Amino acid sequence: MADLLVRDNPRRDELRAALAQRRAVAAPGAYDALTARLVEDAGFEVVYMTGFGTTASLLGRPDVGLLGQAEMVDNARRIVQAVDRPVIADADTGYGNPINVIRTVREYEQAGVAAIHLEDQVSPKKCGHLAGKVVVPAEDMEAKVRAAVAARTDPDFVIIARTDARAVEGIDAAIERARRYADAGADVLFVEAPTSDEEVEQVATELADHTLVFNWAEGGRTPPVGVERLRELGYALVLFPIGALLAATAGVREHLEHLKAHGTPEGRLDRLPSFEEITSLVGIDEVRALEERFRQV
Repeated sequence: MADLLVRDNPRRDELRAALAQRRAVAAPGAYDALTARLVEDAGFEVVYMTGFGTTASLLGRPDVGLLGQAEMVDNARRIVQAVDRPVIADADTGYGNPINVIRTVREYEQAGVAAIHLEDQVSPKKCGHLAGKVVVPAEDMEAKVRAAVAARTDPDFVIIARTDARAVEGIDAAIERARRYADAGADVLFVEAPTSDEEVEQVATELADHTLVFNWAEGGRTPPVGVERLRELGYALVLFPIGALLAATAGVREHLEHLKAHGTPEGRLDRLPSFEEITSLVGIDEVRALEERFRQV
């Protein structure tokens, strides 16, 4: 089980060390504890709790600010408990003003996550790759960042400041906002949804003195960029937010179509994990060891 202590959480140390190397560490998106275990089982260093995937899995709805802080933190807590990897969690807009951000930071910190990202959209927010976003004044977001930094009790808890201003004010304004958020105390900067290779490079060049996130949103507004290129540009972290959700949706749909057409899944069982594989993945050996340890004599 992962360490749930607020202070001295080794997962936070691991994340900070990885970010410091600026080697485009991959963080696949998980939307529940099972997908988080799959990310860990595949050998990735970092798990990203996707807000888009969390909303889709819990509500079957789009990421348009429908989930509240408590629901997001609960999901983050379950994911943290399922894996021994640093977890980065989407914290949307912080769920209110700077006072709300203080509580948001403390709730996520107590849930055991290693980092959160906060964004400068008007609430209710939208997915960063949807149309119709509106951003708050930069000074409002600066206040939230200052509140977030002041609220954390573990100095290794990472605050990522995300700006969605590219779609509203242009790339130059988004970069300037990111600088202001860094001055307010953000550890990592996240310029959401650049729309060309040139903009991806511009962000990296003009913010070269800062630790940067790249959002490799599958099918989103940002063009695909190779990981080697992202390393050359100095991006520290690369999010792959919804790939697991897309893959799961495709796989479940295909399975159900077969079941509907043929009446049983018999003809495609060889394409599915075995029952033994699934029980192993979710920790049956650990449970059996505990049963034996605490067996009544």
